[in-house]
Amino acid sequence: MSLNSILSAEAIENAVKDCQAPDSFCFRKFSQLCGLSSKTPQEIQEVFRILDEDHSGFIEESELKYFLLRFVPGARTLTEAETKSFISAADDDSDGRIGVQEFQKMVLS
Repeated sequence: MSLNSILSAEAIENAVKDCQAPDSFCFRKFSQLCGLSSKTPQEIQEVFRILDEDHSGFIEESELKYFLLRFVPGARTLTEAETKSFISAADDDSDGRIGVQEFQKMVLS
């Protein structure tokens, strides 16, 4: 399954364009623009599985750096500050990574 089978290509492109400048990424705004925040919990879990590139059950800092690239090849990488902010916003149990429930909670909040 691909992200384009869950989210529209046009919405993804608009969301990525909105955060082209370094340090402009806001997950809440991104998830609204790409349509992720309006998806079902099952669809959000599927997006999580796609983003969890090493299939560990968690999205780690190294995977988050390439978050936008998972949506659009050629997009920029997240800055270190954006990556750390993303993790701290979602990492409820302070283990330094984002689990599926944490991701789902962040998307739906």
